[in-house]
Amino acid sequence: MSIDVLMPALSPTMEEGTLAKWHVKVGDRVKAGDVIAEIETDKATMEVEAVDEGVIAEILVPEGAEEVKVNAPIARMEGEGAPSKRGATLAPGPAAASQPPAPAEGDEKPHAVEPEQSSIQGGGESSTRGGDAAPRPPGDGQRVFASPLARRLADQGQIDLGGVTGSGPHARIIRRDIEGLARSPKAATATTPAEKPAAGTRTLEEGGIVPDSYDLIPLTSMNKTVARRMTESFREVPHFPLSIDIQIDNLLAARAKINAVLEKEGVKVSVNDMVIKAAAAALMRVREANASYTPEGIALHHHADIAIAVAIDGGLITPIVRAAETKGLAQIAIEMKDLAERARARKLTPQEYQGGTFSLSNLGMMGVKSFASIINQPQGAILSVGAGEKRPVIHGDELAIATVMTVTLTCDHRVVDGAIGARWLAAFRGLIEDPITLII
Repeated sequence: MSIDVLMPALSPTMEEGTLAKWHVKVGDRVKAGDVIAEIETDKATMEVEAVDEGVIAEILVPEGAEEVKVNAPIARMEGEGAPSKRGATLAPGPAAASQPPAPAEGDEKPHAVEPEQSSIQGGGESSTRGGDAAPRPPGDGQRVFASPLARRLADQGQIDLGGVTGSGPHARIIRRDIEGLARSPKAATATTPAEKPAAGTRTLEEGGIVPDSYDLIPLTSMNKTVARRMTESFREVPHFPLSIDIQIDNLLAARAKINAVLEKEGVKVSVNDMVIKAAAAALMRVREANASYTPEGIALHHHADIAIAVAIDGGLITPIVRAAETKGLAQIAIEMKDLAERARARKLTPQEYQGGTFSLSNLGMMGVKSFASIINQPQGAILSVGAGEKRPVIHGDELAIATVMTVTLTCDHRVVDGAIGARWLAAFRGLIEDPITLII
C-alpha cells in the first residue's frame, strides 16, 4: 500500500519550508517514530518522524530544496495495511500541536504529484524528482537541471547556469552551487537581468556602486522574513518613542547580593534578567500597555509574555519568557539561558518564539548608549535598553556621579498613547531604581 509522506507545518502560519536533510534513502525500512528528515523554517530546524512502518519507495523532494509547500508530498513509502491519512508528523513536543488536523475518517489519502508534473513552488520551473534518470551534463540545446531557488538566485546574480557544475542529486544545480559563485561575482557570467527590486528599493547601480566591486550574499529565509515584517511594521504602525534615564546603582548592588546567594546553585542573574522581571511587573501595574490593536478592538493581555531579541547567525529571533510576572529572578535567569542557547542553535519550537505581548531589545552589552526599535506586530510596544555608564547627576542641590541607563519605549499609538507610555515608564523606573520591589 502506497503512503505519501507530506511536508509538515511547524506552526499555524507556516506555508512553506526547506527540506534540509534526509535521514533515509530509497530502499530503507522505517518504523513509526523513526526520524526520516529535517525541516527548516526561517527560525528553526525540526525533525520529521514516520508514523507508519514501511519501505521508502521514492524521494520526491531532494535534500536542500527550499520553498516546499506545506502538505506537499515529499516522499512515498510502501507499507502494509490501511493507508495512512498523513505519512509523517513532527517529532513529539509542543510543535506537534500546530499541525493541521488530519482528514476525517473515510477521506481519501493525499494523492502524490506525478514526477513529470511535480514542481517546487517559487521558481516557476518544473523539477523532475524521484526515479528520474540522471540528467546529461548541460550543453548546447540541452536542459539545465537546477532547483527553482537556484534559478532565481542565478537570475539575481546574473549567473549563467550553463557553466555551473551541480552538486545535488544527479548533478542537479542547487542553492549552495550558486552561493559559491555569488561570493565571487567575477567568476559568474552575466546572461540575464537581475530580479527587479521591491518597490522603494534603490539598486546598487542606481546608487552609483560599480559592478564587481562587492560580494553578493543571497538572502536567507530569515533575512527575507525580517525584512518583510519590519518594513510592514514601520510603514503600517503609527509609532513614536519615549526615552528616560534610569539610575541603576541600586540594581547592580542588589544583583551582586542575589548572585552571591545563588552561586552555590550555579545560577547567575544578569541585568537583562532583572529588566525582564521589571518590564513584566510594570505591565501588570499599567495593563493598558500590555495590549495589541485589532480591527475588532484593543486586546488586553492577561499575562506579560516578554519576547527578548537574541542575535543569531543571519538575523535575530525573539524567544519568549511566558507569564514573566509570575516568575522569580532565578527562574527567569535559568529559562533565559536555555532559550538563548537553543535559539542560537535554531532548536526552538514555534511556540517558544511566537505570540509575545511585549518585546525587549538590549544592546547595552555592546556599548550602545540609546536607540529605538521597530515594533514587533501585533505587540503594542517594545523597550530598547542602552548601556549603563557613569554620568554626572544632581541629587538635591549636589552634583554626584551615578550609573545611568537610557531606555526608549517605542509605542503603537493606536494602543499605547503618550500618557500610557509615560505611566509605564514611570512604573518601570521605580522598579529598577528600587529593586526590592521586584521580589515583593
